[in-house]
Amino acid sequence: MEPSDGGGGSTGRRPTIMLIEDDLDLVAMCDAYLTRAGFQVARTPDAAGARGRLDEVDLVVLDLGLPDSDGLDLLRTLRQGQHEKLPVIVVTGRGDEADRVVGLELGADDYLVKPFFLRELVARIRAVLRRSGTGAPAPPVIHLGGLVIDTGAHVIRAAGEQIALTPREYRLLEFLATTPGRVYSREQLLAHVWESSVEWQAPATVDEHVYRIRRKLTDAGVRVPKITTVRGFGYRLDP
Repeated sequence: MEPSDGGGGSTGRRPTIMLIEDDLDLVAMCDAYLTRAGFQVARTPDAAGARGRLDEVDLVVLDLGLPDSDGLDLLRTLRQGQHEKLPVIVVTGRGDEADRVVGLELGADDYLVKPFFLRELVARIRAVLRRSGTGAPAPPVIHLGGLVIDTGAHVIRAAGEQIALTPREYRLLEFLATTPGRVYSREQLLAHVWESSVEWQAPATVDEHVYRIRRKLTDAGVRVPKITTVRGFGYRLDP
């Protein structure tokens, strides 16, 4: 089910975010996460596909390593034309510090370094939209089966009663709920929920938290959604 707007939104419509990125797996993850966060998403893998659609969007997330153009050239074009005030967040590789600096000098509103956390992407977009005066949607309330997940209050309820989760358990369940049906490896969950890696955190940490969440959902009488183990891959939330 689609999330409700949660009430209290600063605008009457959902801002549209354009993802200019040729990594299709990353785009799919970002699209699902942004949609659950209350945004509309436009996608294009290259600069050519973006140029004719810029009037439709409120903010651009621009990968600088595009297949058909230097992302900096597209940013330069934006800042010299009719879209000079369109908010832009540039995305660069970890070693491309010079590109980040040039991007900011050309007028980018913010930047992200790959690999980045989806939660951070949403936070950066919300911050840039607030600064630009466009506004951002209120954090959504997600309805999945017997669960109601209030992402603004960080509360999960079933049958009107709050389920007591630790902050990490909540973040893990909320993350899975933003992209139901998608399988995440333990390593991906460590990255996006713990903001860590196998170098610092044992993958068994994920298993223990999944076990605890399952037990608490069962105790609350929740049968759907459920966290499913996908052997050899990881976990997904089945709505």
